[in-house]
Amino acid sequence: MEPEHPVIDAHHHLYDRPGSQYLFDDYLADLGTGHNVRATVFLQARAMLRAHGPEHLKPLGETEFANGVAAMSASGIYGATQVCAGIVGFADLTLGDGIRPVLERHISLAGGTTVSGGRFCGIRQSLTWDPDATLTNPLYPTSECQMDTTAFRAGFAHLAPLGLSFDAWVFFHQLRRLAVLARAFPETSIVVNHCGGFVGIKGYQGRGDTVFQEWRQGILELAACPNVMIKLSGLGMRLSGLTFEGQDRAPSSMALAQAWRPWLETCLTAFGAHRCMFGSNFPVDKGNHSYGVGLNALKRVLGTSTPADKANVLWRSAKTFYRLPIDCAAPLSSGMNADVSRSNG
Repeated sequence: MEPEHPVIDAHHHLYDRPGSQYLFDDYLADLGTGHNVRATVFLQARAMLRAHGPEHLKPLGETEFANGVAAMSASGIYGATQVCAGIVGFADLTLGDGIRPVLERHISLAGGTTVSGGRFCGIRQSLTWDPDATLTNPLYPTSECQMDTTAFRAGFAHLAPLGLSFDAWVFFHQLRRLAVLARAFPETSIVVNHCGGFVGIKGYQGRGDTVFQEWRQGILELAACPNVMIKLSGLGMRLSGLTFEGQDRAPSSMALAQAWRPWLETCLTAFGAHRCMFGSNFPVDKGNHSYGVGLNALKRVLGTSTPADKANVLWRSAKTFYRLPIDCAAPLSSGMNADVSRSNG
């Protein structure tokens, strides 16, 4: 649908794990679906951590890895899409003031300085917490009040002075607590991941109306914070309860749009299109739908939106938030998505 519209994918992963591999070639194959994806933002996922050295420095390996992919992509050999044009890494902000040299090393590894950040855009440290620990990733230990602690906030305070943003991955019942953090640090740019992390499985299954109302109140409170934006992403995760498991066929973009519409339209109304951005969350969401179908579903929800609003959601908001040096108004070269046949996905 509408293949001429430029797109920036503001949220994807790359990794090589036992039994689970998703690397540059795999992602290129998913991108090759006819959509005009100009650039992408890599999000941390414990990929290629350093095997040796202090624990708090091991995530530097992920930034090195993503920057290497970005360099490959920038060569133009693999097509015109600038993969990993922005990099969001991990750093343990509970280190407090001790996090400053770690952040500076991330920036340096991605070709930046304290004056110009290069490809390194910000930090994501998962804050997801729930009374049911099975809903969270044990590799990212957290607590109910972590974002309120003195240590975390001391580390968080170092982001804005270095020109770094914060990707906030929280559950829906934590959104109002996140709003408190956002108000305490109005100079720090924050983007909420995955439509605010609503949950529709396990103890939340069958409680859709209650979850929606609590989620909506959190969304409205966050939208009142001018330093906060939101990613229209992650709705294909099993966590959302909106997946189409057990069906004979993968869902169509029309089916996805119908399921996603209440959540997406609430975000769009609350934040405005200029503070919403598309993210594929691939390969995680790939278990529910293909790349092209998911993007088509979002375009269906945008429907009769103005050209300016569509541009904001599909690319301009991400370009602005992550300060990406991408000219989405310029025509692509004839090498658009060239040579994706080499990919193994």
